This record gives sequence, structure tokens and C-alpha cells, in this order.
Amino acid sequence: MGPRRTADPDLFAGAPGRATLATWLRYADTLYGRAGAALGQVSATAHDEALYLLLHTLGLPLDSPADVLRRTLTAAEAAAFLAVLRQRLVERVPAAYLTHEAWLGGHRFYVDERVIIPRSYFVEIIPRLRETPSRIADVCTGSGCLAILLALAFPQAKVDAIDLSPAALEVAKINVKAHGLARRLKLHRSDVFAAVPAAKYDLIVSNPPYEPSADCDALPPEFQREPRLALDGGADGLDIVRRLLQQARRRLAPRGALLMEVGGLRAPIDREFGALQPEWLPTADGADCVCLIRESSLRESISNRKIGK
Repeated sequence: MGPRRTADPDLFAGAPGRATLATWLRYADTLYGRAGAALGQVSATAHDEALYLLLHTLGLPLDSPADVLRRTLTAAEAAAFLAVLRQRLVERVPAAYLTHEAWLGGHRFYVDERVIIPRSYFVEIIPRLRETPSRIADVCTGSGCLAILLALAFPQAKVDAIDLSPAALEVAKINVKAHGLARRLKLHRSDVFAAVPAAKYDLIVSNPPYEPSADCDALPPEFQREPRLALDGGADGLDIVRRLLQQARRRLAPRGALLMEVGGLRAPIDREFGALQPEWLPTADGADCVCLIRESSLRESISNRKIGK
């Protein structure tokens, strides 16, 4: 499905021209509502996303003081921002693909259409991890953002970042180099662990594709611009989760743990894998969609044949 274009021919009527940033921000906020733009890839509010695009277009720091809003745009700056708004609201290009950057956990990552835009509850979970893993795997790494955050949080750890998409791994390579982590963070092209050299991990994390296929078909145009491979989890959303659980049994070190972010799949996972005693970690907004499964539960499942081979 291609990007949807707005049906409103007068969407950009009343553009303010040479006006202050504050005036342009109010105008952009109104346009977002008029166009019905989908949010959530960069910001939860139109105001914040429009401000981000405005500052980025003008080359101003994202932490600019509030009085920057009193500055008047030149005619060229106004035209440049209007062009960005057309791409965002008419062509439905996600903001992160327009700026080629995404921020997660206070760190900047390069992104483009080869990867899903970073957004994850792991930014809350990683600082709360009490153990100090020496070997970590990030399965379905995409841009490499979670693998990098883990490598930064645990500076003594070696990290393997795994993805099936060679295009995504090209982007991950850019980010690994930018953060100076090439010596500790290795990239692997693999379907889960199938092509990864034998190793035991203290911690495996994954934000896998978990959207049911039918839900992917119904996503807003902005989200359909993201790689389908990074979103589609099969008919019930659990295709990758099942493979990951099966393979993690042999990949976790004693007393290790698997952490998965699984969106709205809590109930299906509890039904199908309740024998593994998934522990659901609290998040600030109450989504609680990250589950922890301990190596001991997976090891017990082997002897009791509670999950498939």
C-alpha cells in the first residue's frame, strides 16, 4: 500500500511566511490535526514533533532556550520548513526519515527507510537491570540502538547484535561506528540464532516483529513506510517469539535471562507459554509489555517438554 495523500486541497492555506517560530509552530500543530497525521514514531504529540522538525530544519539545537520561538524565519527558512511539512503531512514520510536521526535513551542514532524507527520500553528497563552480564545478545537489532545502549550500560560486556535484514545491518554498522563500539559489539546476519556462532549469553534481549499480519495491513501510512520485516510477526504475531524461545534454551548461560518486548501479546504469551513463568516488568505508562523469562524455566521446559523443539 502506497502513502496516502491528504484529500484536503487547502491544507497549506494561510501559511504564515516570514513569521516567528512560535507562529509557525502553531500553524504546523494545526496542520497535523487537519491532515490526520499518525504519531508515535518520534513523539506522542503533534506540537513536539513539529517543534523537532522546525528546529532541525533551521539547524538549531534541540535544547534551544524558549526565547528562540521569538525569532523570525527568513523567507528561505519558511519555504524550507513548508517543504518539510509537505513531505511529512502529504507524503506521510515519518519525521525520523526526514531528519535521518532518532533519539533513544538520550543517544542519537542514524536511521533511514532500511530500519524501523527506534522506540522501545527497554530505555526504562535497561537502567533497572541489577545483574552485570558479560555476554549479551540483541535479537532483531534493526538500527542497533538497543545493542548500543546495552554496550554503553555494561562497558565490560561483549554484545552480539543479530538481524535477518542485510539492509538493517548496514544501518546498524553506521551506528556502531558512530558510538565507537566496533571492538565490543559484533553484527550478525541471522534468522534468530541460526547462523550465529555457538555462545552462551547472560542476557538476551529482543524487540522482535510482533504485529499480527492483518494489523500490519491496517497500519497508518507512516508506519507502513517502515520495513514490513521489522513489524510483521505472522498470523498471530508470535512467529519470531516462538523461534526465539526455542533457540534461547540452548543459548542462555546458567542463571541467564531472556527479555522480550512484545506489544499487545501479553495474553497470548501467558496462554501459550505460561509454563515458562513469564514475568511482566512494569513500565511508567502501565503498558507492562516487556517479559522476562529465566534460564531455569527454559531449562526445565526441556526435560518436561513444555515447549516445542
